[in-house]
Amino acid sequence: MAESKTSESMKEKVSAVIEHLRPLLQADGGDIELVDAAEATGVVSVRLQGACRGCPGAKATLKMGVERHMKEKVPGVTEVVAVD
Repeated sequence: MAESKTSESMKEKVSAVIEHLRPLLQADGGDIELVDAAEATGVVSVRLQGACRGCPGAKATLKMGVERHMKEKVPGVTEVVAVD
């Protein structure tokens, strides 16, 4: 039970960071959706939408922007990956 609460806590923190970043992506015609935040591995899965989906710069945005910010704000995050 405690593990579930911890997972929810990490997912809530990740969700808050995503909500903070969304307006930046939306300003360029894109968007981001949280798919999962795995406490055990620290991997956060997101879905890029709109102009971000298929954009040549999306990988750079994901790694240098979203992932860097996520690691700074949420302890335990090891990687952010995009899923379809």
